[in-house]
Amino acid sequence: MEQRNDASGVLLVLMAGILWGTVGPAQLLADVAAGPVALGGARILLGGVVLAGTVLVTAPRAYRTLSRTSWPPLLAASAATATFQAAFMTSVARTCAAVATAIAFGVAPVSTGVCERLVLGTRLTRRWIGGTACAIIGCALVMTPAGAVRVGVYGAAFGALAGGCFGIYTVSAKRLIQRGVGMPAAVSVTLLAGGAVLAPWTLADLPALGTVRALALVTWLGPVTAALAYWFFVTGLRRVTAATAGTLSLAEPLVATALAVSILGERPSAPVTAGSVLLLGGLAVVSAPSRRPRAPYALSRARAALTSRTSSAPRTDPAPGTAVVPRPPTSVTRR
Repeated sequence: MEQRNDASGVLLVLMAGILWGTVGPAQLLADVAAGPVALGGARILLGGVVLAGTVLVTAPRAYRTLSRTSWPPLLAASAATATFQAAFMTSVARTCAAVATAIAFGVAPVSTGVCERLVLGTRLTRRWIGGTACAIIGCALVMTPAGAVRVGVYGAAFGALAGGCFGIYTVSAKRLIQRGVGMPAAVSVTLLAGGAVLAPWTLADLPALGTVRALALVTWLGPVTAALAYWFFVTGLRRVTAATAGTLSLAEPLVATALAVSILGERPSAPVTAGSVLLLGGLAVVSAPSRRPRAPYALSRARAALTSRTSSAPRTDPAPGTAVVPRPPTSVTRR
């Protein structure tokens, strides 16, 4: 089973990655006192409310597509959403943002490809393998921390867990698409369910979330980087493979690095520059639209001619009891 990647789907998934890449820089610029898990919970909860309201106004019948058979992948996507937020934020606290991002989004394309192969049976192409390997190496170089950074075992484990959750979410969303579920409605349910799981941390930091800077940050994180970005992602996921979408998610650390250089005034080092080139190259290889293999021109003409002769030649069957006399060989004159 092999799905062809469409250019419009690639563009939508990249747009989602671009919006996701603004989360880290926005959090640094806001510099709020609320904890990272509380921010993550408020982000997906508000995003789920905004997306659910939009669906109820524009297409309320979309929730009727959530049949009994769609609940297993829907619950898996909801659990992956909540676990990703908590695991990624914990990885950041145990290591640092650069190391956590490198581990999580380095694991994400691999986990997505493996999950798609095991669950959906989609064949992984050589171009995807090469482009993904190039992009992962570039991601590791882009997110190389400056100075000596101690990477704890628990922090690295939580980062890998976050990357695995991204793969589970992507393949679960792909399964919902195959079952004809209205994806904006399904995404709103996953965001609301994930936000409900993280609600204890969000409620505990409610006073810190009530400041002007925190409200401005959550207003950006919820409606834009959650509701709109996830809508872009699942819409594009209809037209690309889950493995391709997982690799395209590596646009997030690339955007975060570009914003850190342009807005936060950070200077890119030589490894960051080289990693950006590798990451862009890997994304370009994976993003290229698939083409169906075409037979050579001469072979296709020969087949067409043979088919035409076979269909146009009249068929004469001898009458019953009639002896068939073989024809003498015809001489061939060469000129």
